[in-house]
Amino acid sequence: MNQFLLYTGALLLISGVSMAQDDIYPAKPYQGRLVITHGTIHVGNGQVIEDGTIVVDNGKIVQVGAQADASAGDAKVIDAKGRQVYPGLILPVTDLGLKEIAGSVRGSNDFQELGDLNPEVRSIVAYNTDSKVINTLKANGILLAGVTPQGGSISGSSSVVQLDAWNWEDAAYKVDNNIHMNLPTFIIRPRRGGAGRFPGQEAPPDPVKQALEKIEQLKSFFREAKAYLDEPVHKESNLKFESVKGLFNKQQKLFIHGDQVRQMLVAIDFVKEFGFDVVVVGGSESWLIADLLRENHIAVVLQEEHSLPTTEDDDVDQPYKTPAELQRAGVLFALNDSHDESRYRNLMFNAGTAAAYGLTREQALQAITLNSAKILGIDDRTGSLEVGKDANILICAGDILDMRTSIIEHAFIHGREVSLENKQTQLYHRYMTKYGLQ
Repeated sequence: MNQFLLYTGALLLISGVSMAQDDIYPAKPYQGRLVITHGTIHVGNGQVIEDGTIVVDNGKIVQVGAQADASAGDAKVIDAKGRQVYPGLILPVTDLGLKEIAGSVRGSNDFQELGDLNPEVRSIVAYNTDSKVINTLKANGILLAGVTPQGGSISGSSSVVQLDAWNWEDAAYKVDNNIHMNLPTFIIRPRRGGAGRFPGQEAPPDPVKQALEKIEQLKSFFREAKAYLDEPVHKESNLKFESVKGLFNKQQKLFIHGDQVRQMLVAIDFVKEFGFDVVVVGGSESWLIADLLRENHIAVVLQEEHSLPTTEDDDVDQPYKTPAELQRAGVLFALNDSHDESRYRNLMFNAGTAAAYGLTREQALQAITLNSAKILGIDDRTGSLEVGKDANILICAGDILDMRTSIIEHAFIHGREVSLENKQTQLYHRYMTKYGLQ
């Protein structure tokens, strides 16, 4: 009985922690003009405007520059003197809103389906806008995210969401714009603590042979899909083939997950055979074939910058240097943060590290704003502070790439000023109040 009560109490505690709601609500639509004056504007395309002004009308940027009309009229005016103004940051590939408590509470996770080929799976309909992680990202300047399914060889479609919404329909920014595929590894690395095998134990399978067989299966799937889509009339509808139609008509991109050079050569092969628009996700060895990636118009999303090098022969700081090497080679790339423990909030500090290892600060900023928008196919709407784009704007006390001064004071999505409160700030205020410190 005692064990039962202990188990029940623990279950209630976990469910309470995971499901209790903060008193934080999405901002209401802002109708009218918003003027941000006297700030240092980092446009996101490499341009910096000192003592600049941004004018927003009904959620769209209508003026940007040192000579913009700052006359207030009936506008809401924010004086950003001494502050840095940035585009909203974009997390391009993430399980945000699909995974809440990793590993320990299965019911809070909805990022993976059974089966190997699941192109019909849509991450957007599983996106949980009540995730507590979302508000912590907003407070760090991340306003948009590419919500991505996982698992199997073809995981399904990802969608871009804005992070201040009541439900997934409100959150949807661009829906089902990319299909994600996971390539098999060509290398089985030896386990730590013991190489070889016990007497009589079967030899491990050949990883190259297995990988090539799986890749041929994937190619066969897309060949069959193409034949199906070329038919003018179908006797029966095939949902899996219908789901990849956008790859063939260029309405979607194929995001291929892999780090090894051989995996990226396979990605190039998919471009040549099927004509897909391909993005490599991971790409820790992309610096080795940067010229090939550029020639085949393949973009790269670097997953983990704060990590060990891929192989023992690499420089210990190779992950830090890779962004600058891709920049010099002319490869379109974006930075990401997929670290489970920090829950993706260090995106801007990954960019700061890249700036310390060869990128300029504006190039590093572009790798988490405009470059991400280009790769996700939303650069016509966001990613930079330019006329005609959505007013996704940050006002920061200091340098957003610097851990010490990266303090977000205002954040706007579609011109709406969104709350920067989250569970952590609420607890901070709670205990400051308890001990009479505020």
